Amino acid sequence: MPTTSTFPCLQRLASLIVLVCLVPVAMRSQSGAAGRDPQAPAVQNNDDQGGTIRVNVRLVNVFTTVTDGRGAPVAGLRQQDFRILEDGVPQTIRLFDKESEMPLSIVMAIDTSESTRRDLKLEVASAKKFSHSIVRPQDRLAIFQVSENIDQLTRFTADLRAIDRAIDRLDHGAGTSLYDAIYLAADALIDRQGRKVLVLITDGGDTTSKTTYNNALRRAQEAEAIVYSIIVVPVAADAGRNLGGEHALIQISKDTGGKYYYAESIEQLDQAFSQISEELRTQYLIAYYPNRRISASPFRKIQVEIDKKEPEAGQFKVRHRAGYFTAPAK
Repeated sequence: MPTTSTFPCLQRLASLIVLVCLVPVAMRSQSGAAGRDPQAPAVQNNDDQGGTIRVNVRLVNVFTTVTDGRGAPVAGLRQQDFRILEDGVPQTIRLFDKESEMPLSIVMAIDTSESTRRDLKLEVASAKKFSHSIVRPQDRLAIFQVSENIDQLTRFTADLRAIDRAIDRLDHGAGTSLYDAIYLAADALIDRQGRKVLVLITDGGDTTSKTTYNNALRRAQEAEAIVYSIIVVPVAADAGRNLGGEHALIQISKDTGGKYYYAESIEQLDQAFSQISEELRTQYLIAYYPNRRISASPFRKIQVEIDKKEPEAGQFKVRHRAGYFTAPAK
């Protein structure tokens, strides 16, 4: 039976146990953490402080596309051909892989607003071709309809018949909630495994979004989603073109490691989808553990370079996400 003198020892022991349990929690990395905007739109689903050292143990994945002077994907590169930096500081590559088999989670978001009425049949036909060419048994694709509301027409699936049925159900709307669509698509992708891709087919205008461009971009970056924008412009000199929306899509595509395309015909739509498919089959995965103290900035910039001496390497272009957030949005 314990005496009264035993209790201080027991109390100290209990305090030590609590401290040991709390340390791992305090050391968890916030890299890539996702915080939901309290004013974010809702999807309609139809079917450091100064002197503090923050320990970051999260592997940072950087999916990278390399293209040659003609814009064609470059395959066959090795780990020693790459150099990666975070905020200008060289990092040690811990994982390198050529991505061809890693599963894809794809959101295909199709603008069905009034301004796209004349192009919807072309978008539908091309979207079906892309789905059938890209989806393998290990991949999953979801269809989002973009108008004044954002409707998820199918869950993530590899069932091509279900995907075709969802595409056939696309219907015209009035406005275009483009930034809402990017935010909600990224939100749907954020907890999925493997590579995450958003393919957005639109004429580039935003008229009814509840969220902002900055919120949409941040959510896409938090989800590590690669954004491909296909901007449908039937008449290149059309006075009704929304150049501000086009520029926003171009920047989001660049900042997430994706690409933008202009399409004025079914042939150009098909070509854009074909190039996206080819790129996704020839990506590289470069991963590292950050090797320096994290500063007060919540965003860490990533830079990937080609460290190859051959003359043709000078024409290579490298695309990847611009960086990652170390803390959730407030």
